[in-house]
Amino acid sequence: MDPNRKVVVLEASSIQQQTVYVKAVTLRELADVDKIRSEVKLGNILIVRITPLAKKNVEDTKKAINQLCDYVKDVKGDIARLGEERIVITPSTVRIWRSERSIPKDSTSSVQKHRSGRN
Repeated sequence: MDPNRKVVVLEASSIQQQTVYVKAVTLRELADVDKIRSEVKLGNILIVRITPLAKKNVEDTKKAINQLCDYVKDVKGDIARLGEERIVITPSTVRIWRSERSIPKDSTSSVQKHRSGRN
């Protein structure tokens, strides 16, 4: 062992833990996707209401969902639908629990298709 090499020992109590927030946000336009990505990058859990954009432009809504699915996959996070109006997005440190009954086997929602690689 190199005598000039220093070893630093950290106790668990000395390591600061980052606060994780659960945030409710609204997707009003395609540009909001960048804000959502930033929040996930910070480690926050987001509940995203997609209805406002869906009422204005269905194609932009699909683009936004696909962009978010791609991003979540890249950062090894998780994404799921919460009813008709919302999705939940988590960072890589959080997984979304799914019961076998909650996901219909013949479901064709864009979030579920994207997660499985079907487009």
